[in-house]
Amino acid sequence: TVEFLIDENGRHYFMEVNPRVQVEHTVTEEVTNIDIVQKSILIAGGASLEDLGLIQEDIVARGVAIQCRITTEDPSRDFAPDTGMLDVCFHSAGPGIRVDAAAYAGMVVQPFYDSLIVKY
Repeated sequence: TVEFLIDENGRHYFMEVNPRVQVEHTVTEEVTNIDIVQKSILIAGGASLEDLGLIQEDIVARGVAIQCRITTEDPSRDFAPDTGMLDVCFHSAGPGIRVDAAAYAGMVVQPFYDSLIVKY
């Protein structure tokens, strides 16, 4: 992922390059109908972009997508990760709603992992 800004004169200012799949990749997957993780694994195995039908001119974004993240951060402790039992946990569901989750009622949130437990 390459992040950059473009000013009013069309000049590019690069902010960062991340040589990995970012957590937001699901938004791109939803609007392009391309499984980025699967394609990355196939490319690592030797497939070319052309082998996979990934021609830039043929990739079309359809619709819009938004990602919501549920974390176990505590704002009263400068958003430090929080721990404990999830007593209640209901997930959104339905057409067009993607749920990537590790959260469930009765789950004990441990202090050893990232605080992100659900992405919608």
